[in-house]
Amino acid sequence: MRVSTGNWVSGDDFFGRERELEVLERKVRGGGHVLLTGQRRMGKTSLARELGRRLKEQDWLFLFADLEAATCAEDAVAEIAAAAHPIRSRVAAFGRRLGGALSAIEEFGVGEFRLKFRGELNAGNWRSRGGELIRACAEHERPALLVMDELPIFLNCMLRDEQGDRKRVDEFLSWLRREMQDIGGKSLSLVVSGSIGLEPLVRRLGIPDRINHFYPFRLGPWDRRASIACFERLAGDCGLSIEDGVAAAVYKKLGIGVPHHVQAFFARLQDFAAMQGRERVTLPDVEEVYRTQLLGPPGQNDLVHYETRLEEALEKEDRDIAMDILAEAAVRQAFGADARRGLEERLYAESVDDAPARIADTLAVLEHDGYLQADSPGVYCFSSHLLRDYFKARFAGHHAPLAGRRSDGGGRMAP
Repeated sequence: MRVSTGNWVSGDDFFGRERELEVLERKVRGGGHVLLTGQRRMGKTSLARELGRRLKEQDWLFLFADLEAATCAEDAVAEIAAAAHPIRSRVAAFGRRLGGALSAIEEFGVGEFRLKFRGELNAGNWRSRGGELIRACAEHERPALLVMDELPIFLNCMLRDEQGDRKRVDEFLSWLRREMQDIGGKSLSLVVSGSIGLEPLVRRLGIPDRINHFYPFRLGPWDRRASIACFERLAGDCGLSIEDGVAAAVYKKLGIGVPHHVQAFFARLQDFAAMQGRERVTLPDVEEVYRTQLLGPPGQNDLVHYETRLEEALEKEDRDIAMDILAEAAVRQAFGADARRGLEERLYAESVDDAPARIADTLAVLEHDGYLQADSPGVYCFSSHLLRDYFKARFAGHHAPLAGRRSDGGGRMAP
């Protein structure tokens, strides 16, 4: 098993998700469509790709479309076309009907295939062209799994560009829902996933029924046993000696078993020992590496990305609310009823419309995307100690309790 701290994993590197894989495979084999959710770095892409790899070994088609860079419906359909490149012979008849640049579709490599297909798409024809593409996949003699990764990021991008509005998101999701319903009984299953939540987005837009054809499947963290087992296997396969209790101490520091964080902690400890000229990791190393490496400059890029994802998931006013909530939960150890009243009745009462509803929606996103969890009714805490300690270091020097703060009338906070 190799250390992987940035990319998806599969095969021998895939670890600790056999039960989840079994459930997901059963849904896909039954012809269902799945909404794969879970917080960042939980392994959603790895799970989907490993399922595809195993199904491919059993003569399935596996088509993977990454929509993160798509900015409009035409881009998204072109990415689906690129995913369908392995069955271009099936799509060839479709391409010949379109004529023009796609008449020689079977001769294109995947990059050219994407570009040529995108060049034939416009606002007036992407629905019909995309529908024919999906039907070409569904009518293949082999069953097929189509994964659309980072769908929520793509939809948020459409909301935020200069032409963005709710209608464009509604159009795309309605089209996708209709196409998947129209191929009912055909051998194509769809899995959509993303590092920000799709469900909070459609609720906010008032179109939750556009995704009711998906079976929601949430990927949670590893438990203590799986986290320790992964760490110890990495150590064994890498030939690294660890003192008794190191793996358990790593899990305790992290708080929850986010697979990426377990792997990153191992990699930092391995490098730390090597820099000390040692081949053994000790218990004191765990505290040192957590403080100076995971929370220090080497780990900042990964943790800052949690803030970046909020920028992609929320409007500016909601991002401000989110950062106030996260700062309170980190510095004060919890975001509770008094702090919430402070936000609703004073801090944002004048600067945003319907502050209680906006705060409730923001809390739903933070909970759905794994930043916070309800520790008791009305009280929210960080589930990840690593995230808690990152935001605590970020805000401890200038955060005042929300219950005792007021707005200056312009949306800014005063003590």
